[in-house]
Amino acid sequence: MGKTSDLTAVQKTIIDTLHKEGKTQKVIAKEAGCSQSSVSKHINRQAKGRKKCGRKKCTSSRDNRTLQRIVTTNPFKNVGEIHKEWTAAGVSASRITTRRLMKDMGFRCRIPCVKPLLNKKQRKKRLAWAKDKKDWTDAEWSKVMFSDESKFCISFGNQGPRVWRKSGEAQNPRCMRSSVKFPPSVMVWGAMSSAGVGPLCFLRSRVNAAVYQEVLEHFMLPAADQLYGDADFTFQQDLAPAHSAKTTSTWFKDHGIPVLDWPANSPDLNPIENLWGIVKRRMQYARPNNAEELKTTIRATWALITPEQCHRLIESMPRRITAVIEAKGAPTKY
Repeated sequence: MGKTSDLTAVQKTIIDTLHKEGKTQKVIAKEAGCSQSSVSKHINRQAKGRKKCGRKKCTSSRDNRTLQRIVTTNPFKNVGEIHKEWTAAGVSASRITTRRLMKDMGFRCRIPCVKPLLNKKQRKKRLAWAKDKKDWTDAEWSKVMFSDESKFCISFGNQGPRVWRKSGEAQNPRCMRSSVKFPPSVMVWGAMSSAGVGPLCFLRSRVNAAVYQEVLEHFMLPAADQLYGDADFTFQQDLAPAHSAKTTSTWFKDHGIPVLDWPANSPDLNPIENLWGIVKRRMQYARPNNAEELKTTIRATWALITPEQCHRLIESMPRRITAVIEAKGAPTKY
């Protein structure tokens, strides 16, 4: 037993105690049950600890600060780009060293959160809407049928650029991407309530007012019958042009269906957005070869959504509203 790393905690305590009492190393070694050289090494290295092994660091503290500044300035760069900029500043380090130091600094490569781009007017309206709905009960929210369109792709592998950030920086504006709403080319329409989900509608063309009204006629009304029966309900939709068209408003009035007022660019307030996320996560390992197989996979996954899941999402509405009020109308984590 000639290495100090082989000493147990008890042996080290015995050595320290006897050394303070002025005992010789030979006596200490006998009492501790180790070699005299181990006693000597432990006594000599006690204050400064065991010498470090491995290569000497190739970067200085100043170099490390330069690396942290590069990552913080533009966290959306990949390791290759960061390493190139760092070495251009006069630092001699490998790409592996660059990645290791970034991790030692607390940076992790993550998919950035995406939140809608809101102006001051939209934030003000969101805040007013949230304050108006803050006293709504779970029973009132259960009478709302939430709807939305979502885009599904055959490949789920490309999730966009990643961002280097530290723990707790997920909601930092510097580490987020802003999303601007625009009409996608392929959409799937769906609806949900606290009682479950309705039938899906696969849209083949760009959604205009006429197409949207056909969706309401052939899919929303059957969903309402399935989820509410003869009970009253309120329909929720966002402010897409096809949804807010005059002819669409006339359609709702003719059918006697009240529509929930809704703030612009507020997907974080709509629980069906979380439902779409659940469906896509369950489909992440699916590999459909064509559009028909993709539709089949979506239908099968959508059918697995339980009323309990929908009910839990609807119950989150008071928390979402509280979050918007606390954020003064700004986008929230939902």
